[in-house]
Amino acid sequence: MKKVAWITDDFYLKHDTGAGHPESAQRLESISQKIEPLLEKLIEVEPKPAKIEEVRRVHSLEMIVDIQDRAKVGLAVDGDTILSKESFHVALKAVGAGLVAVDGIKEKKFERAFCAVRPPGHHATPTQSMGFCLFNNIAITAKYAQSQGYERVMIVDFDVHHGNGTQDAFYNDKSVFYFSSHQSFAYPGTGAESEKGSGEGEGYTENHYLMPNSGDIEILDIYQNDLPRAYASFQPDIILVSAGYDLHESDPLAQLDITFDGIRKVVRSILDLGEKPVIFLLEGGYSVEDLALNVFNTVEEMLKD
Repeated sequence: MKKVAWITDDFYLKHDTGAGHPESAQRLESISQKIEPLLEKLIEVEPKPAKIEEVRRVHSLEMIVDIQDRAKVGLAVDGDTILSKESFHVALKAVGAGLVAVDGIKEKKFERAFCAVRPPGHHATPTQSMGFCLFNNIAITAKYAQSQGYERVMIVDFDVHHGNGTQDAFYNDKSVFYFSSHQSFAYPGTGAESEKGSGEGEGYTENHYLMPNSGDIEILDIYQNDLPRAYASFQPDIILVSAGYDLHESDPLAQLDITFDGIRKVVRSILDLGEKPVIFLLEGGYSVEDLALNVFNTVEEMLKD
């Protein structure tokens, strides 16, 4: 059985998005309840808040200060991206989960980690929070991993929405391979298959469209054929996963028909790539009970040799 860290914190519940918002505290409450039977097999780790200088590896100081100021008075970034009094500090601790995961892997305390965090991160660009996301948790984790000796980082993003912020952060960078599958024509409208990186980063971004009502066969073709090819070509030192479960057939914000079994097989395909450290960071997923079951299934797969 693999040594797997479970990294989360009740402090994440203090990010108050208001009544009726899809990205609610109930998401993590449901996950925490569902995961309880597995906790005896997991290494529970408490995240620490990221430092401002760590967030600045990806984001501009002006953006960071803007989020800090908005949170003090509860001023939203836009109609989707809500802030409350504690949101800035919660976001720093969401970033910190990924950094703690990197540290634990480097110190050989565990081989894999699941970071059950909120707010999510993959839409946050270097200069703009958007799409429920304040800071780009996975992009900052990638930069931090590189500072700790993991020079070649592969980011796999199976959220139903394209991680435009993550792509922007590394579009010119050949040391980070960004691999994404997402529903075509969905928010935020980026992630065309023609977007492959630029400059030194050309060829290190790979996007895969899935049409609405695609099913398991279509997505598994991507993860069982295209992803292993990209992995073999890039040969990363560590794999980071933007784990968004809104690709599930029950999700209210998307129209893909991916089943529980399909998602489990996507996860298995990622874990089967090779004997490299893997860190999952929670992104979307808004059918609360089904989100929790998908996370449970993911962690079950992560525990397997």
